[in-house]
Amino acid sequence: MSIPKVYIDGKEGTTGLQIYERLGGRKDIELLLIGEDRRKDRSERKKFLNAADLVFLCLPDGAAREAVAMIENPRTRVIDASTAHRTAAGWVYGFPELLPGQRQRVKFASRVANPGCHATGFLATVAPLVQLGVLPRDYPLSCWSLTGYSGGGKKLIAEYEDPGRSPLLKSPAPYALGLQHKHLPEMQAVAGLGAPPAFLPVLGDIYKGMTTCVMVHNRLLKGTPTAQDLCEMLQSYYQGQALVRVRPFGEETGRLYTGQLAGRDGLEITVSGHGEQTLLAAQFDNLGKGASGGAVQNMNIMLGFSETEGLNLT
Repeated sequence: MSIPKVYIDGKEGTTGLQIYERLGGRKDIELLLIGEDRRKDRSERKKFLNAADLVFLCLPDGAAREAVAMIENPRTRVIDASTAHRTAAGWVYGFPELLPGQRQRVKFASRVANPGCHATGFLATVAPLVQLGVLPRDYPLSCWSLTGYSGGGKKLIAEYEDPGRSPLLKSPAPYALGLQHKHLPEMQAVAGLGAPPAFLPVLGDIYKGMTTCVMVHNRLLKGTPTAQDLCEMLQSYYQGQALVRVRPFGEETGRLYTGQLAGRDGLEITVSGHGEQTLLAAQFDNLGKGASGGAVQNMNIMLGFSETEGLNLT
């Protein structure tokens, strides 16, 4: 049996390069590499898109839609890392641990939309509690998420790594101040919420890492659970998952360091608080479980490999 052919369309971008790093040394796939001088040639890209068994799209939204339209081979499967298809009909949301049956949906899908990084952190804590009936679908949620600058792509990376950069870049910077961040549609739709959360992302002076926090008033939850109750619910929900871990209640040291899981492909949830209020925090690498690591996990599932093959868990 021939090994699967895999093509990364947009390998030169941050997400594409990180996927390539995870796949470059693997012997269980054949990585198709387009010539550097032909990577923007539409006809050449079309050949590669249709020659592959599985394609990663690491492109802007419009270019991702165009690439999908160029695929005529019914056997070519797609993992799209852009925002373009995350709530589109016919696409499976690529967060295998998140919802009942989601891993099987990913396994047999021909089109998988990789989650956004901020959405990954938000959904990791919120979606299970909605599924369990504890968090009402009309709860007025708010969320903030601190991220490393690598998620902004080459232009933002260059700005932060410029020796002559502004001293202001040393301090955290809230952005998307109009509260209309592009990850909001998937946050609402995948969690099954009646309205999107009030969401504020914050840019930090670190290359990669992410901490996404949601705070809730327990009296507004069904059954008025304590913070420890919610922690135990999430521990049970994610029991046995290799890439999502819920820390024991009370294990936090008083601080959550956003770069704690940088370079790793897993996600850790910390639940803290008391009987009246709860903090739900997800920590991960915005380029790992929040992007390229999650994409490779989905590929592994779709092609029948061990789910964690090529991923860094330590």
